[in-house]
Amino acid sequence: MTDRGGRRWTAGLRSRDRLTAIGTLLVLVVGAAILVRTVDAGAVIGAVTGADPALLGAALVAYLVSWPLRGRRYGDVLAAMGHRCRTGFLTATVFASQTANLVIPARAGDGVRAYLLNKHRDVSYPTGVASLAVERAFDLVAIAALGGTALALLLLDGRSIESTASVGSLAPTTAVTAAAVIAGGAALLSAATVAVARSERRFGPALRERVARPRVERAVAAAVRFGASVRVVAADPRSLTTVFLWSVTVWALDVLTAVLVLAALAGGIGGLVQPSTLLIVGTLAVSVGNLAKVLPLSQGGIGLYEAAFTGLVVGTTALPVETALAAAIVDHALKNAVTLAGGGAAALAYNVSPSAGSEGTGRPNAAGDSESSNAGPPSF
Repeated sequence: MTDRGGRRWTAGLRSRDRLTAIGTLLVLVVGAAILVRTVDAGAVIGAVTGADPALLGAALVAYLVSWPLRGRRYGDVLAAMGHRCRTGFLTATVFASQTANLVIPARAGDGVRAYLLNKHRDVSYPTGVASLAVERAFDLVAIAALGGTALALLLLDGRSIESTASVGSLAPTTAVTAAAVIAGGAALLSAATVAVARSERRFGPALRERVARPRVERAVAAAVRFGASVRVVAADPRSLTTVFLWSVTVWALDVLTAVLVLAALAGGIGGLVQPSTLLIVGTLAVSVGNLAKVLPLSQGGIGLYEAAFTGLVVGTTALPVETALAAAIVDHALKNAVTLAGGGAAALAYNVSPSAGSEGTGRPNAAGDSESSNAGPPSF
């Protein structure tokens, strides 16, 4: 990436920063107005202060365990692209990028991760971006799979999602419908990507023949390298299976964290809700909440996750809205706190500056634990 390209990228980020900031403010203002009119704030605070500390501690442990697994999964993605790095370093890069996504609008954390890989492990920017795209795709597919399974079990159990039970103007059926559309789109896009990647057709030569301008040629070359990196993962059934299983495990721990938080605020395991129902509803609520966060309406999905989570819990259990909302807030806050703490430590360890994601050059690290394979990605 040239200095001029970096400036254009940064300018684009700034314009999206403003839109995200405005969206976040609107979501918070509208959400606060709705909550003041429909929810007993004292009951919400009471639910939080009365939570079982042992279950909250177990939730914290479950979420902490998921982070090294995120690093291991990302290592498998990069290994398929010809770059082998230690899990510790990759976990730190995931922490740093996710933290940047929480505090900086426009998902600038993706640029931070690509920057760290380029600077410390000599991974090219197109490969870094492609690896992130692969990871995001598997995240969506895993979340959709868990949510779909939970919804099927819920319906088989004879339960329905009450459209009348809502938080403000958000009905649970609306949240499920929106999540189903996002999940379906993600599944179709992922399937199309795999189909294209596994086909014998080469798109690179045709694209290069259609362009003549130097600037466009550079963009096409980067796109071709991106496609080649994605292809090397999608074309390998073993890589597909391994990364998918890691993704399901990571998100299962995310769900377990939320279920333990919900149990902590709902009278413990076997308290107000049966354990099996708690697990099924918690899985569906986390899935819908995270799919709602895909919509770029607020910073870090603040407000969107809580609304979707609360709506699903209220619409499928006998828990009061105050308890469901308190669980959603504590769950999201716990996960964000762990992310910020881990990201801060990673930023200090690797000297990440706020502008790291927009830098266009990186220094290869000759020493260290990077084991770059000589085998390049297939042509695209």
